Amino acid sequence: MKHLKKGRTLGRKSGPKKALMRNLAKSLILHEKIQTTEAKAKELRPFVEKIITKSRTETLHTRRQILASLGNDTVITEKLLKEVGPKYKERNGGYTRITKTGARTGDSAKMAIIELV
Repeated sequence: MKHLKKGRTLGRKSGPKKALMRNLAKSLILHEKIQTTEAKAKELRPFVEKIITKSRTETLHTRRQILASLGNDTVITEKLLKEVGPKYKERNGGYTRITKTGARTGDSAKMAIIELV
């Protein structure tokens, strides 16, 4: 039974799902806008917003937390702490926007664009 189970499985086990979220988050932070399926975008939003909230204060502890959640990617971590975090210093959450774009032609999957506000 699926009682009290939070989040979507996205057709994967926990390890591949964690890797997918890390890669999507890295792409979103690097490019500030990506196109993906609606379900992946909805699952990515809380993952990225928690990371951005941590990046608003630059301490050694938050740096290590961000590195742990993004898989030791120092380039993305630096961008978060130097550019993205200070940009959202005064904002209380809601750092991303999901825009639905319609169905993909190949398999009719619902697509969406997720971007940093």
